[in-house]
Amino acid sequence: MAVALVVVAAGVSLGLWAASGGDGDATGRQATSSREATAAAPPDRAPEASPTRSYPLSEAPRTIPAVREHEPARGPGWRPEAGNRVVVDDPALADEGRLVAGELGMSYAGEKDDRRAGDLRLALNGDKGANLESYVMTVRDGRVEINGPSDAGVFYGTRTLKQETHDGGTAPEGVVKDEPAKAQRGFMLDIARKYFTAGWIEDRIRELGDLKFNQLGLHFSDDQGFRIESTSHPEVVSRQHLTKAQVRKIIDLARSRHITIVPEIDSPGHLGAVIDAHPDLQLRSAQGSAVQGAIDISKAESADIVDDLLNEYADLFPGGPWHLGGDEYQALTRSNPEASFPQLAAAAREKYGSGATVADLTTGWLNDRADTVRKHQRVPRAWNDGFFRGTSVQAAKDIQVAYWTGKEIGARAPLEYLQAGRKVINYNDEFLYYVLGEPQTFVYPTGQRIYEQWTPRVLRGTAAVPARYDGQILGGSFAVWCDLANSQTQEQVAAGIRMPLRATVQKLWDPDKPELSWTEFRTLADRLG
Repeated sequence: MAVALVVVAAGVSLGLWAASGGDGDATGRQATSSREATAAAPPDRAPEASPTRSYPLSEAPRTIPAVREHEPARGPGWRPEAGNRVVVDDPALADEGRLVAGELGMSYAGEKDDRRAGDLRLALNGDKGANLESYVMTVRDGRVEINGPSDAGVFYGTRTLKQETHDGGTAPEGVVKDEPAKAQRGFMLDIARKYFTAGWIEDRIRELGDLKFNQLGLHFSDDQGFRIESTSHPEVVSRQHLTKAQVRKIIDLARSRHITIVPEIDSPGHLGAVIDAHPDLQLRSAQGSAVQGAIDISKAESADIVDDLLNEYADLFPGGPWHLGGDEYQALTRSNPEASFPQLAAAAREKYGSGATVADLTTGWLNDRADTVRKHQRVPRAWNDGFFRGTSVQAAKDIQVAYWTGKEIGARAPLEYLQAGRKVINYNDEFLYYVLGEPQTFVYPTGQRIYEQWTPRVLRGTAAVPARYDGQILGGSFAVWCDLANSQTQEQVAAGIRMPLRATVQKLWDPDKPELSWTEFRTLADRLG
């Protein structure tokens, strides 16, 4: 929740009323005079500050997500002017400096020690104990300084400034101190079932960056398609796909916005596109019937092809998180998996002992794929229905739980994972699933419902888990799934997720009750574009 810390001395307050005509606001003439004085000041020193009593105490900026703390002050605030400088105190901030200079119509001047009127200065503050995504923005004496412990924090400060000054707006005088509540703020896109153009994805990255999201999940392999060029297995790639050159461009743009791409090759289910090119690997029941999307995990060749792909794309995508999928393996939807799939039962017993089950073999598959990505210094995650109760083989402790549903057979409540000490990412399908065509019981989520009812602790349904587990919930992700791919165009998807994305990031940045009503929040979103 945005916090405004206000201390007003009685004498200053009286002076303000006298100067402003009693309405608590500076006159337009006074504000204009201050801007003219700023523009006319010599370039090597700050302009003469107007008497503080000429200005009311500033109000907290209106941004999405809302800043968490603002210390008000008296002064004209700051607006970008053509010819004014963006300067940095560290070459590591050059990318952030060039980006914001271009956005605000200013000049990027690089590393400078002098102070000039109108400057925007970006700085690293060396605070090793601070949240790395935090920042402090000070608007004072006709200048702005944004500092943080990392380039990511400074970048988020520039996003706040960009919103404040949008469409001729003014950054209010004072100090913003801001940081996110949750470290993982994600948007997941199913590009396997529906082809999205590289340009559309790039547009979403720019949108996500301005909203302070920091992860983009790409689910690029499923039954309906495999959407990224492959050199290890070109035969599995769909006709409509992204080239690696396009993906590298997407990655570079994401990096410039401090967004990490989280790739997902789902297995051992949802592999229909791979199986189409390798039908001998499809899982078949004891009666010989093929199981849609399911690979036969009793065959060594199945592990080989999936590991080939994991290794290939680990070299393409930088970053830490890696999504292994693990959900909806159809072998485990049968009442007696061991009888239905004797080859899986035999493989389980051979690998894990006489009492092992198909669920044990499936858990072992997940662990083996986690081993593969771990060799590339990746942190594995998997959907919650890829974890099973009562198995002798347990999923590795470092596999994070992407909790999306409680509707699967043998569903496990979020508390089971939290009590076991697991880290969880919130993908709650009740609030955060935008499923094209609204199949089954899905309905398109609304920003208002997320804004008013959801928090990161609401992992399943509408009930929050106890606050003592908050530290294990790493963040959350809004997800677009393309089950009925032709139900909406790319443009309709972008429009449909616009307000849900803004509501989601507001609650990931600050899960407390927002200061603005939903109507006010929506109006702000419309004004900011």
